[in-house]
Amino acid sequence: MAEVLEVAVVGAGPTGLWLACELALAGVRVEVFERRAEPVRESRALTLHPRSLEVLALRGLEGRFLEQGRPLPTGHFAMLDTRLDFSVLDTRFPYTLFIPQAVTEALLEARARELGVAVRRSHTVEALRQERDGVELEGAGDTGAFRIRARFVVGADGARSAVRRLAGIPFPGTDVTRTAMLGDVTLGAPPSQPAIGISNARGGVMVVPMAPGIHRIVVNDPLREQVPLRDPVTLEELRDSVTRITGRDFAMREPRWLSRFGNETRLAERYREGRVLLAGDAAHIHFPAGGQGLNVGLQDAMNLGWKLAAVVKNGAPEALLDSYSRERRPVGEALLTNTRAQTALMGATEETLALRSLLSDLLREPWLNRQLANNIGALDVGYAPLEVPAPEVDTPLLPGWSGRRLADMPLPQEDRAEVPLYAALHAGQWLLLGLGTDSSRPLPRWEPGWRPPVTRLRTRIPAAREDLQGLGGMLVRPDGHVACAWAA
Repeated sequence: MAEVLEVAVVGAGPTGLWLACELALAGVRVEVFERRAEPVRESRALTLHPRSLEVLALRGLEGRFLEQGRPLPTGHFAMLDTRLDFSVLDTRFPYTLFIPQAVTEALLEARARELGVAVRRSHTVEALRQERDGVELEGAGDTGAFRIRARFVVGADGARSAVRRLAGIPFPGTDVTRTAMLGDVTLGAPPSQPAIGISNARGGVMVVPMAPGIHRIVVNDPLREQVPLRDPVTLEELRDSVTRITGRDFAMREPRWLSRFGNETRLAERYREGRVLLAGDAAHIHFPAGGQGLNVGLQDAMNLGWKLAAVVKNGAPEALLDSYSRERRPVGEALLTNTRAQTALMGATEETLALRSLLSDLLREPWLNRQLANNIGALDVGYAPLEVPAPEVDTPLLPGWSGRRLADMPLPQEDRAEVPLYAALHAGQWLLLGLGTDSSRPLPRWEPGWRPPVTRLRTRIPAAREDLQGLGGMLVRPDGHVACAWAA
C-alpha cells in the first residue's frame, strides 16, 4: 500500500523548499523528494530581489537572510554601464541582497524542518499515475524502491523536470544557440572596485566577490559562444577569454567551480494538469540574465502555497488552483521576454554596442530607471481580480485595487504600538483590514463559502500613505496582494 500524503513536492531547491514551508505552515502534510543525496554546494544564483525579500518578510523570516547576505543598492540590466537604482523603490528592501544560492537553500531547508517537513534525499521519481482523487509516484530511493500517494503533486524539480515530463505537459521554446562561462576562482590581483562589468567589441566580463578570497567571473565571449554545453570549462579557457576581453587575467587561480551555461528558453504550456502542478524552473527556463530565475521561483511558490493549502485544508474549490496558472504564467512569459532582451544586448557587434550605449544613456532618466528596477525586482507584478466573493460592505468596491501588491507599512492602533502590515500576515492567513478613525464600526462579514483562516484588524490610515485615503478597508490575500478594497 502506497504511503498517503496531502502534497508531495518533487525538488528540494529554493522553490520546492519554500512551497513546503508554506504548506506546512497551514498544517498540510507535505514531504519533499529530491534526487540528489546532498545539497548542492555551488551557487548558480547569488541574489534575492526586493519582492523575494518581501515574500520572506510576509512570514517573518527576512532577518535570517539579511544576517547572511550583503545589501547592494543597485542592480543591472544586461550589464549596462548605468546601474538600476533600487534605493528609490517603494519597499522595506530597496536593494538586492547578495547571498549565494547554497546559503538560501540551507536557510529554507532549516525552516522546512522546523515546520516538520521531511526532506527525502536520494529519491528519484520514475513514474507518475494520476487518478480522480490523487497521484501516485514511484521511484528509486536510498533504501530501494519507493511508492507514495498524494492528493496533489508539485514538480519543482528544475529544467529537466521528471514531473513535467511524466504529467505530459509540453515545454515549448528554443534550444541553446549560444553559451557563456562562469568560474568561482581565487584572484591574486582582484579589481579595486567591489564589482566590475566590462563590455566591448571583444565580449563581456563581470567580476563580483563571492566570499573572502573568492570571486565569480562571468564571461560572454563571442569566440567561445558556440562551444557545446557538454564541453567542460577549463581554467585556461576562462583565463584566455578574460585576458582577451579585459586586457588582464586578475591572476586567477584555484578554481572552485567552473561551468558553462546556455540560452535555452522554454515555458510550460500550462502550470497545472489535474492534480499535478509546476513551479520554478520546472515551469520556465531562460538565460540567467539579471538573476531572476530563483526569485521568480520563490514567488511562484508563494502564489501556489496558500491556494493549495486552502484546497487541501479549508475546503476551497479546486478551481482556485486554476488561478495559479492564470496569475503566474504571464509572469513567466514576461520573464522570458526580459531575459531574451538582455541576452540580445550582451552581444559584441558594433550595432549591439551602439544600442547598449543608447540604452545606458536612457537609463539615466529617473522614471525609466525606476520602472526597470521595479521590473527586475518584481515589485510591478499585479494580478487580475481573483474570483472570490467580496466581504459584505455597504459602500462601493473600488476598481484598480484588486490584485495590487501591498508594500509593508506601519498600521496605527488605538490602544497599542503600531503593527507592521506584514506582521499581520505572518501566519499565512487572509487579512480583513478596516481603515479609518471610527473604531466602533464593525468589520464586515466575509463568508466565501469555504473556511479560510482570517485575521481581523482595524487601523487608522497611516499618515504617509496618501494612496489609501478614501478607503474604508480591504481584504488582503495571504501573499500580500489585495483581493478587494471598498470605499469609506
